[in-house]
Amino acid sequence: MSEFSGKSVVITGGGTGVGADMARAFADRGATVTIGGRREAPLKSVAADHDTMRWGICDVTRTEDIEALFDMAGNVDIAIANAGQADSSPMVRVTDADWDRLIAVNLTGVFLTYRAAAQRMSAGGRIISVASMAGLHGLAYAAPYTAAKHGVVGLTKALALELATRDITVNAICPGYLDTELTDGSVAKIAAKTGKSEDEARAILAGNNPMKRLIRVDEVTAAALFLASPAASSVNGTAIAITGGT
Repeated sequence: MSEFSGKSVVITGGGTGVGADMARAFADRGATVTIGGRREAPLKSVAADHDTMRWGICDVTRTEDIEALFDMAGNVDIAIANAGQADSSPMVRVTDADWDRLIAVNLTGVFLTYRAAAQRMSAGGRIISVASMAGLHGLAYAAPYTAAKHGVVGLTKALALELATRDITVNAICPGYLDTELTDGSVAKIAAKTGKSEDEARAILAGNNPMKRLIRVDEVTAAALFLASPAASSVNGTAIAITGGT
């Protein structure tokens, strides 16, 4: 397939999970893909099978890292702010450091990615973030994460209006609980705290999705491919829920 032949795509958090699946999907469809992340080994593994894929170490909370990643990519047609981090704790136990860390990764990182993309894109560009259902609803025991993801949705709507006259769209994807490495970490924490097995802990998370299953990464990738396509040229400022329900 060559649906995105000649297009340049930048994806943060591209070494694992949704980011890795998106990177492979865009590369398979002809795009030149630049992925960023904090760990070299996963990035190299994802990029290994595609001659059109590049990678760079990138901490999304650092302006200089984001700028270097976009400079590596050159002209950017599609930018996806995917990097994120989750944690679970009652709000009364959230420390200042916890708050700062989660806001920095999940909101400031998206802002820096959005800004770098907006500064470099020409007409027809696409900017996408992978937010969360926590950006649309409250999520107990995840106050900083929920606040950050609500911020991402608001940031998306604001930038969409700013860039509309430049024919650049900005949209967010809001998945429910995903079947990814990030969820594996949550499962391990639940099991450790409750004494439940990991299968039981995974079932608890899946039960929070209306369809009672975890969302697959390819379902999120499909939404990104649509938002980046000509068919979505008038889809702008939206937050698409991929939750199996409300």
